[in-house]
Amino acid sequence: MVVYIDLIFLANLLIDGVLLALTAWMRRLKPRWWRLFLSAAAGAMYVVMIFVPELKFLFTFLIKFGLSLIMLWIAFGFVSLQSYLRNLASFYMVNFAAAGGIIGFHYMMQNSGDLFKGIWYTASGGLTFELKIGFWFALIVFFVVILVFKGVQTNRRQVENRESLLGHVTVCIEDKVIICTGLLDTGNQLSDPLSRTPVMVMEASLWESELPPAWVKKLSEGEPDKLIMELGETDYVWQDRLRLVPYRGVNRGAAFMLALKPDSVRIELGGKEYVSAKVLIGFDGGTLSGEGAYRAIIHPSLLEGEGKPAPCKDTKYLGKQENLV
Repeated sequence: MVVYIDLIFLANLLIDGVLLALTAWMRRLKPRWWRLFLSAAAGAMYVVMIFVPELKFLFTFLIKFGLSLIMLWIAFGFVSLQSYLRNLASFYMVNFAAAGGIIGFHYMMQNSGDLFKGIWYTASGGLTFELKIGFWFALIVFFVVILVFKGVQTNRRQVENRESLLGHVTVCIEDKVIICTGLLDTGNQLSDPLSRTPVMVMEASLWESELPPAWVKKLSEGEPDKLIMELGETDYVWQDRLRLVPYRGVNRGAAFMLALKPDSVRIELGGKEYVSAKVLIGFDGGTLSGEGAYRAIIHPSLLEGEGKPAPCKDTKYLGKQENLV
């Protein structure tokens, strides 16, 4: 059997470098590239030593664990014990995910005959498993597993970041109350050009019972200005509260949004409560979140000021509508 030491060294150098870089990404660290390179080189040199019979004593659990500590110290330094332990936990989590993915992929590709060929019975009646994974197979699957792992972690971060911007929205008009979950959009600058009143966008379906018949369907089809023209034929109790707000959408020209002037809007976000009366509720005829995580877009100006501590209650509402008479 011919073993190419240089190929094994380079492959492990690349793998260790990717694992360390992914650990830094998970921990939101930005180490210097040469530190990652030296750390990965130390790990790759350790693997090469397996071919030196005199160094067999190095391949024990304590030596392997000690090497991982040294690699992390080279790559990220020692800021504090807590930070160091978190780096260690993240490093092993990435390693176990990669190794488990390779083994799982290997057995998924095998048929029953190949699987039973690798099972041996011991003299005591136990079972042992022989694992044979090709070098190039392991290398290719490793990068596939890493890409999948990073994609899952990225999606988890996005969900966590979005949840930190979710708030409990309560809109009051006379004796009617509409409750839903809203997402704070810091880039939202939509406002009435005349009065400079901020516009908070909500799904029109939340207001279906409070709007004239068929309005929600027509809003989903666009051209809300035509609804205002039809009001002459409709006796709508909130007619004097309606507004048309011009705006410019993405990849489209100027358009209008139908809006309603509420009595007040209360928003609970980040443990604080904000109440505003200077606000318009813009109606969106579609669905703001495909997952149903929120049904309103909160204007950032509605959260200006100190706010006051929010009452202690469950604020996780998803599209709940409640009429109080």
